[in-house]
Amino acid sequence: MMYNQPMLRADALKDKTVVITGGGTGLGKAMGTYFLKLGANLVITSRKYDVLEKAADEMENKTGGKVLPLVCDVRDPEQVEKVLHQTIEKFGTPDVLLNNAAGNFISPTERLSANAFSSIIDIVLKGTVNCTLAFGKHWIKEKHSGTVLNIITTYAFTGSAYVVPSACAKGGVLALTRSLAVEWGKYGIRTNAIAPGPFPTKGAWERLLPGDLAKKFDFKNRVPLKRVGEHQELCNLAAFLISDFSGYINGEVISIDGGEWLQGAGQFNGLEAIPAEMWDMLEQITRNAKGS
Repeated sequence: MMYNQPMLRADALKDKTVVITGGGTGLGKAMGTYFLKLGANLVITSRKYDVLEKAADEMENKTGGKVLPLVCDVRDPEQVEKVLHQTIEKFGTPDVLLNNAAGNFISPTERLSANAFSSIIDIVLKGTVNCTLAFGKHWIKEKHSGTVLNIITTYAFTGSAYVVPSACAKGGVLALTRSLAVEWGKYGIRTNAIAPGPFPTKGAWERLLPGDLAKKFDFKNRVPLKRVGEHQELCNLAAFLISDFSGYINGEVISIDGGEWLQGAGQFNGLEAIPAEMWDMLEQITRNAKGS
């Protein structure tokens, strides 16, 4: 099978500087590693420096590339501005912003507090806005072309039960993507998005579907191709969209989900089968995980 093989030539991102929020783990780390292999300089951010430092060492050892790990809470515009300035000091003006930082949990919406709802909106939507505005304003001021790539979900345009805060936030990022593609195109700034289907990562999926829930709701059964995505497939698409080869693609949202959303819109709608007492148990597991 060729779908899990690198797609672009080795120098496709040579001399480009890419900043990835949420870049120290999971899909962010996978995409960043591939970008390094293609010649990019890389900046990765998250709220935990120990995770970033470990990831940066692993990525540099694996690729021979240069990685700058920077602590940043995307909810704080001042921290975002600091990342931008530190990136400029290390590599010069960045060329690509990949908004990957996210938060999510599954729950019946009537069980959510206002704070729980806001916590997802603040990270996913406001965080993406904070980063995009900071980088976009700098690019416009410096007359430097740039690329913004947002990671959303297929339920950004279909909606989905049991992940309503995430659906609202990702829907906002989708609107931001399409709006800025038109408004900022004249500055040479391209804005696109990827809507991945199931691409399992150990940490994220264990938090989202704790206990035996991941086995009970086997996502590959929802995909017409009857498999989940390989990380390299997402990496190939992301690398293409931030490369010069996609220079005429602007304002697009590309689903990479094996046809999942067409078969059954709303990725988590099937959780209606969970009884109330199981939600009680899952809430306790989630609280325990947060406290650890």
